[in-house]
Amino acid sequence: MSSLVDVAREAGVAVATASRVLSGSAHPVAAATRAKVLAAAERLEYSPSALARAMVSPHSRLVGVLVSDIVNPYFSVIARGVDDVATKAGYVTMLSNVDRRTDTELGRLRVMRDYRAAGVIFAGSGLIDDPHLPDLVKGVRQAREQGIRAVALADRTLGCPTIAVDNRAAAHDVTDHLVSLGHRRIAFIEGPPGMTVTRQRREGFLACAAAAGLADEVRCVPGGFDHEAGHAAALRLIARRPLPEAVVAANDEAAVGVLSALRQAGIDVPGEISVAGINDLGVARHVGLTTVSLPLYEMGAMAARHIVDAPPGPDLAPAATTTLSHRLVPRETTARRTPDAVRLQGGAGVD
Repeated sequence: MSSLVDVAREAGVAVATASRVLSGSAHPVAAATRAKVLAAAERLEYSPSALARAMVSPHSRLVGVLVSDIVNPYFSVIARGVDDVATKAGYVTMLSNVDRRTDTELGRLRVMRDYRAAGVIFAGSGLIDDPHLPDLVKGVRQAREQGIRAVALADRTLGCPTIAVDNRAAAHDVTDHLVSLGHRRIAFIEGPPGMTVTRQRREGFLACAAAAGLADEVRCVPGGFDHEAGHAAALRLIARRPLPEAVVAANDEAAVGVLSALRQAGIDVPGEISVAGINDLGVARHVGLTTVSLPLYEMGAMAARHIVDAPPGPDLAPAATTTLSHRLVPRETTARRTPDAVRLQGGAGVD
């Protein structure tokens, strides 16, 4: 592999001159000399390292993506959107797991600043009453002043542009779909405790129930965002009669866990109980789950474009929020409430 010294020798110039030409430095170099260096680099198939370019440039071509749970397919779709746009623009995506910890996010942000990243995308939800939020807001401000673009993909008030979905409306709409099918006794499987997205989706569910006059007939059950949490929540519902007529889970993974538990208990879905989720991930399409489709790929792609298309210098973009639309996707796990369903459940029953 050819080195910078080889290129300089081939072109008959000083190493410093070759470096200025190949790094894109603003230092003046004669056009003829520049042409000789570029021709020599092409003949020798010279390719400067990304680290070397970063050392003489304000920023590297690195885009950091901070995710709450790296195994959650929700973040995989977002990351694909980021990476597709970043790769086409000549950037590299670095995915980092933060385990829903704001202090870990702050540490990763500091690393991104040390590496002179082009931008950082905060893909996960924030925490309610987060004691570390002021420190993270300060870190984001310092990064933006340094010229690092920052984008949040959830409502977190980080002081940077936000690209998000309306989680309350998404939960409201899927609940309203169940109400329109005649279901009244509806259970909501919550997400992880303490997360903003959990609260928002629960609020959307309860708002729809209240508007439909069902506030006294619905219930919220502790859960989570994985299959196991949904399965455990469904077992608690099965153990306490009467069974709900329908179940909304805070995301698709938990909804699939609910489906698994109900079917293992011999309960027909949707004959006895309708089940729905939120997100519209691949697993939802595979099992025919009614859900709300969120534009996760588009969120990632838009965030990446905000970074790769940005002009050099401090990040002065307003901390505005762009809310993308969602859509209800009815599938086979929900059905209209019928007299047969009431008979199968044995009527209203007692607790």
